[in-house]
Amino acid sequence: MKRFLSIILVVLVAAAIAGCGKKQEVEDMQPITMDSLSTMTAVSQVSPDLKAQETKAISPVTPAVTRELGVLPPPGPYKPTAQEIQSALQHAGYYAGAIDGKIGPKSKKAIEEFQAANGLKVDGKVGPKTWEVLSRHLNVPAEMSKR
Repeated sequence: MKRFLSIILVVLVAAAIAGCGKKQEVEDMQPITMDSLSTMTAVSQVSPDLKAQETKAISPVTPAVTRELGVLPPPGPYKPTAQEIQSALQHAGYYAGAIDGKIGPKSKKAIEEFQAANGLKVDGKVGPKTWEVLSRHLNVPAEMSKR
C-alpha cells in the first residue's frame, strides 16, 4: 500500500512540475465563436487589394466581404417552403392542386404518394431525406419529369 501511495505522490509531483512551464497570457486567448470563424473565413477569401487596405478584423457583414462571398446560408439542413414542396410535387406529377403555400390534405396525400413511390418512410412530412429526392423535381418542367 505504501508503494502504491508513493507512486501516486511521484506522479502528482511530476505533473505539478510539468505544469509550471511558460503559460500563455489570458489576453492572447480569445474564445472561438461562429462570428469569429466566419470572420476568419471571410478574411482568408478576400482579394489581395482589400487585404492591403484593411488589415484589421473584418466583420462578416462588411459590404466588401459580402460582395466577395455572398450571403451565407443558415446553419443546418435546408428547410423548403410550402410553395417549393408543392411546386416540386407538381413537377413530379403527384400534385395537381393550386400552389398556395399551404400544406393541406391534398399536399399531404401527394407527399405520402411520392414517399411511397421513392422508397422513403411514408409519414407525410418533407424531412431532409424526402427533400433530397423531391428537390430534384423543383425546377424541372412537368412534361420532363417522370412519375
